[in-house]
Amino acid sequence: MSMHSIDSAPTAEDTCMPPCKSPAVSATPARIRKSALGCLLILLLLLSFSATAANQDMPPDLTITQEALTASIKLQKTLRKKEKALRKEIGKTVTQSHKKALLQKLEMLEKEISSATQDFEFMAAGTDVSSLWQSQEATFNFQQEFLALLKPAIDEMKQMTTGVRVKSELRERIANLEERLPIATKAMESIDTLLQHSKNQLLLKELARTRKKWATQKSIIESQLNSARLQLDKINSADISFAEKSQGYLKDFFQKRGLYLATAVLIMLAVFFASRIIYSLIIRFLPGFSKLQRSFQIRLFDLSYRILTFASLLITPILVFYFAEDWLLLSLSILFLIGIGWTLTHTLPRYWQQIQLFLNIGSVREGERIIMDGLPWQVKQINVFTRLENPVAGLRQRVPIAHLIDMKSRPVHYDEPWFPCHRGDWVVLSDGYFARVTGISLELVELTDKGGAHKTYPTATFLELAPRNLSTNFRLSQVVGISYDLQEASTRKIPEMLHQHLMEQIEKEGYSDHLIRLQVEFMEANTSSLDLTVLMDISGEMGKNYQKLQRAINRWSVDACTINGWEIPFTQITLHKA
Repeated sequence: MSMHSIDSAPTAEDTCMPPCKSPAVSATPARIRKSALGCLLILLLLLSFSATAANQDMPPDLTITQEALTASIKLQKTLRKKEKALRKEIGKTVTQSHKKALLQKLEMLEKEISSATQDFEFMAAGTDVSSLWQSQEATFNFQQEFLALLKPAIDEMKQMTTGVRVKSELRERIANLEERLPIATKAMESIDTLLQHSKNQLLLKELARTRKKWATQKSIIESQLNSARLQLDKINSADISFAEKSQGYLKDFFQKRGLYLATAVLIMLAVFFASRIIYSLIIRFLPGFSKLQRSFQIRLFDLSYRILTFASLLITPILVFYFAEDWLLLSLSILFLIGIGWTLTHTLPRYWQQIQLFLNIGSVREGERIIMDGLPWQVKQINVFTRLENPVAGLRQRVPIAHLIDMKSRPVHYDEPWFPCHRGDWVVLSDGYFARVTGISLELVELTDKGGAHKTYPTATFLELAPRNLSTNFRLSQVVGISYDLQEASTRKIPEMLHQHLMEQIEKEGYSDHLIRLQVEFMEANTSSLDLTVLMDISGEMGKNYQKLQRAINRWSVDACTINGWEIPFTQITLHKA
């Protein structure tokens, strides 16, 4: 082989095969090292190219998954090494307390290994495989679930009261150490006394050992006591007032959660106003919704809409806190919702009655008559606030639908009375008071007499006095007595003559247009006189002249007796002598 062939670059066969001696020329060590280095570089370039090509072809998610799986494998190996070392340490441990602590660590380590294994299987499977590991469904524990909801609030309260609790614990610890220190001191004094008066070497040795033990115990107590006092002094020196603490806590609370609370409130307001706008549009465009008497279907739709709005207002803050991932506010809102639900379970029968009333299928119905506050009312419209009306008195009121529970209504008859009088009517009360009704309210009735004086009665008292309404029509009656000398003409002739005289006077004084009927009749033979009765029916327009007309009848009757020579007797008392 020529010299040129020896110095030329190695072929692929030379680079890939181990260096060997040629029959013609033997390879030097430097040449061998050069060939091996070239082969290694080529292999590295090929591996790098293949890895790059694989990564370029591999999706990004798959690359991340592989990295996570690799990290999980490393974590499992590390945990298993720790487990193996811990088991060896447990095998060598003699004391039970140390062994118990190591076993607790081993149990926690096994849980971590199990969790890492499950995470690896979950990532490798690409789906939730936890259901395959559960041998049976876990039983529901209401107490645990409820405490889980309370935990964030309790943790927040614990954080708020950390300083107070630490100070309380330090005070208790100081008090405990101060009680223990005199005991150790007294024990040492007792041992010192025994050491001074004892001569037994064995006893002296044991007492010295015991004294050393108590001295150590006393030193520990004194050290702990000084440490606790120092900590308490530091806390007291750095302590701030309750107002500043509260202000700082509230400031920190709203800095952390103010945005979430404000967002929840704003969204609730938006939901409320949106529901009101939609409700007004429904009233405007839905046929029959704005009628005074609504159908059952409209009422059911109205009730469903109100319940949906209320539920939306309750759920809105929960959703805000859920998406904000604020577990404290979320747990508090859920607890609040549970409280509302618990309250509803106790008041459900009452709310069910209100629902029946709202749907107009309850004991009180629209258009019917009920008695409330001693007055009759007509149910004009049942809603969240029910409209009641007394058509005669002109009274109206709105009452919550809850006030109608346990009440009963009945159909209205066309001729039923609603109130004894209207505003402006003239009345005579059973106590004799004559006046005009100038004001009627749910609580009071105001009367004004002809002189202008005002008198006020409670409405219930006014009704108890049985007012006689003169503004419809009224009757005046008067008894006229004549002597027994006129007995023959008292039943026919005299009543006719008195009737004629009264008619002349009525027409003369201008009351004939308001006279409905005039009647004069013989009434009875009294003890001292023969009595005639005068009955005069007058239209309601003359109600204000009630007393004037009463006096006029008396005057006209006396004038008739005077003109016709009829004697008006007086009551006589006859004394009989024994």
